[in-house]
Amino acid sequence: MKSILGIGNALTDVLAVLPDDSLLERFHLPKGSMQHVDKETGDKIMEALKPMGVQYVAGGSAANTITGTAIFGMPSGFIGKIGDDEVGHLFRSDQEQYGIRSTLLKGKHASGRCMVFITAPNAERTFADYMGAALELVPEDLKPEYFAGYDYFHIEGYLVQNQALIRRAVEMAKDAGCMISIDMASYNVVESNDAFLHDIVENYVDIIFANETEAKAFTKKEPLEALRDMAALCKIAVVKIGKAGSMVRSGNEEYMIKPWPAATIDATGAGDTYAAGFLYAHSLGMPLKVCGEVGSIIAAKVVEVIGSKIDIPRWRTAKMEIRELIASNII
Repeated sequence: MKSILGIGNALTDVLAVLPDDSLLERFHLPKGSMQHVDKETGDKIMEALKPMGVQYVAGGSAANTITGTAIFGMPSGFIGKIGDDEVGHLFRSDQEQYGIRSTLLKGKHASGRCMVFITAPNAERTFADYMGAALELVPEDLKPEYFAGYDYFHIEGYLVQNQALIRRAVEMAKDAGCMISIDMASYNVVESNDAFLHDIVENYVDIIFANETEAKAFTKKEPLEALRDMAALCKIAVVKIGKAGSMVRSGNEEYMIKPWPAATIDATGAGDTYAAGFLYAHSLGMPLKVCGEVGSIIAAKVVEVIGSKIDIPRWRTAKMEIRELIASNII
């Protein structure tokens, strides 16, 4: 089976259900917002959370995708940076649990974490991100041997702000013969790195994943025209349009992929998981439409749970549905 390597921010989600809004008010975190915090504030929040009981879940966009490909059975690797602390050890052990071959370098700062506060009455989520050691990954950390033997290389868009790192990574991946994919990750990252992203996509990227806001930021066009513009720059373009499904295009081949039925409660990780399903199906040589449908099936499972990790029963169901889909498309 073909193998995949990912690179991204090594972050651990710290999930806490709050009895009221007092902690949010104490740390000036507007309800429903995403705020970046410094180490001092992050440490204070963690101390305040401990008596409440928290759930630790390894996250980060590319890491979520690579976890998905590993569960599908693809030999999977990941490059990131963590601190020498409990959160970093948890991230490492989570990757080991799924059989991911990790290159987790040690940074000087504490490990990155995304503190997620779930509050009543509608399970609204508020985020406080401390990036820590994840931001210390630099071009000089990368070595050609990290890329050797992999068939795919997947990049999370959040890293694009470190342009020198991404350029070195794609150069090494291309030299290693990898098919390169990128998930745009955030429209504001796309807007602030527009020229660089266009250069990377045109010269290195084979598969591009974007949601409709990211696609619009990249092309200045609405989803369908954005899809076609992006597909003209690389081999495969994917535009995810939320509850409406997704669109995929390669050359003159284009499909609208319907969303798979789901009882949605939390969209966290849906895009990351979609990419895992798409890349897995692609690695099996499946037709473009089937790749999109496999992505849709597995994304439908993650939106039924809180957080970015699918439970075992849903994984079993997804694998069964995907096997049936693939079997029906084998001639």
